[in-house]
Amino acid sequence: MTGGLEHGRLGASRSTWRVTSLWLWLWLWLSLALTLLACGDGAVPEGAKAPATAVVDSTDYADLVELFAEWRGFERPALRDGAPDYTAEAMRRKSEELPEWQRRLGAIDSSGWGIAEQIDHRLVAAEMNGLRFYLDVLRPWARDPAFYQSVWTAQSDTPAHEGPTHHALVELWTYGFPLSDEAAARLEAELATIPPLLDQARVNLVGDAEELWLSGIGTLRDQSRALRELAARVADAPAVEAARSAALAATDELVAWLEAEAPKKTAASGVGEEAYTWSLRNVHLVPMSWADEEALLRRELDRAWSSLVLEEQRNRDLPELQAAGSPEEYDRRAQQAVTDYLDFLRDREVLVVREYMDPALRAQVGGFVPLESRNFFRIAMHYDVTTLLTHFYHWWDLARMEVDPHPSPIRRGPLLFNIWDSRSEGLSTGVEEMFLHAGLYDDRPRVREIVWILLAQRAARGLGSLYVHANRMTMKEARDFHVRWTPRGWMREDLDLLGFEQQLYLRQPGYGTSYITGKYLVERLLREVTEQRQRGEEEFSLASFFAELDAEGVIPVSLIHWQMTGDDSMVPPLPAGPPPPLGR
Repeated sequence: MTGGLEHGRLGASRSTWRVTSLWLWLWLWLSLALTLLACGDGAVPEGAKAPATAVVDSTDYADLVELFAEWRGFERPALRDGAPDYTAEAMRRKSEELPEWQRRLGAIDSSGWGIAEQIDHRLVAAEMNGLRFYLDVLRPWARDPAFYQSVWTAQSDTPAHEGPTHHALVELWTYGFPLSDEAAARLEAELATIPPLLDQARVNLVGDAEELWLSGIGTLRDQSRALRELAARVADAPAVEAARSAALAATDELVAWLEAEAPKKTAASGVGEEAYTWSLRNVHLVPMSWADEEALLRRELDRAWSSLVLEEQRNRDLPELQAAGSPEEYDRRAQQAVTDYLDFLRDREVLVVREYMDPALRAQVGGFVPLESRNFFRIAMHYDVTTLLTHFYHWWDLARMEVDPHPSPIRRGPLLFNIWDSRSEGLSTGVEEMFLHAGLYDDRPRVREIVWILLAQRAARGLGSLYVHANRMTMKEARDFHVRWTPRGWMREDLDLLGFEQQLYLRQPGYGTSYITGKYLVERLLREVTEQRQRGEEEFSLASFFAELDAEGVIPVSLIHWQMTGDDSMVPPLPAGPPPPLGR
């Protein structure tokens, strides 16, 4: 593989490059000085240009924190008729003003800071790159009808919702019913933003990306359904009911308009390989390219399938796994699974078990689902709940952010533009296999087979998303690929999960691959930390490794690698220019 997968080897020569660059600049300045002396009056000769130098306004970390707070205010749109303003004129102004924010960030010199503070500087730069990518390439307010979804009925298991979202969401899952007077006033105000926002959508949506358009219609239909179901819960709050009714009418009107416009939409929806790579490196800080990810995911798909075959051979004389057959059996298994899982982590010294971990898991185990309605993940959980408890590391991240927030205000809340995906999805996916190797399923070997099925599914869907963004596959072809390469027929075409996943990965470049790519980066970090500690004859434990990793916050793994090893070679360099145009 080329590019990012060799970045560590290439990065080893960075110090040599810096020394060479320093001598080169000294030579250039000396040559210029001699030229000026030859001119007699010290003037620059006609046609000559003095080397450009960055203007340093500050070396104070406090100025970065202050700039970050101001930047977040700038990123948030102004209001237009009570809703966020995504009109073409508003986005044009934001695009024109963004370079000044980047200049201000560049004028804060972080080179003399500690690694943690330098990482914060890179995070702010990544957010600014993310807005540039959204303004120049992704343009969800103009290309993606699903961007205008306001109503969310469930909490995401990640720091923020996956994919592009607007700035006036209605998080229904945060409300308790019946509503208090205060909650009713808040919900009424939130629902009131929907009609003006959707009026705006009919003007803003000028893109012609066919599959984004068609899949977005389904998202808005889901919002219509959620608003209908809300009626019974707010019947005793007349003002909220009026706002709900108006939001429903506006949603249905937008759906009708989207359906009428759909036949005109014929363009491909992928951002293209070059634009994808720019976002991957400069927004998500993943030291890889589109081609690197393709090679890695193909390797992981091969490894998952072959490992499953070998596991099945090893277990051929063991009884087949039996799925939970009733609600009572599922609940009993699920509660015992949480207890046994945490005991394993504690007794084997794999993780430091915190107080919030038990309740965070028990709140997510779910309930019994009839066989005909089970999606991929529910199939796995009905065989053994632990196979998804490992992935629920997500919920520990969210609990930690609440009870033990990061001391840096830049890392304390969710980073914008899903910049956290390699860490959030990569670690949650990575521990599924890591804990298998650490002995989690030694007493029930058949469950190991499910772990390989999970990995194959992540690799298959990620590859499909890559090919859609390269415009080599349609979403339908990606879904078919996803189904074909998920073992045992567990990925069903007739359930919503398949379409939801491929739509999300089309909407947010790099998200579909982050499960596997982030897993690889965490595994590489484990290898390098282990080797570094052994070479230095320092004590190493797996529990301390995960504790250190968690302490850095939910930020790109490349930056955690820098903090934990002192080596910044995994962090992609700052971009040399803007992102390539859409489709490249």
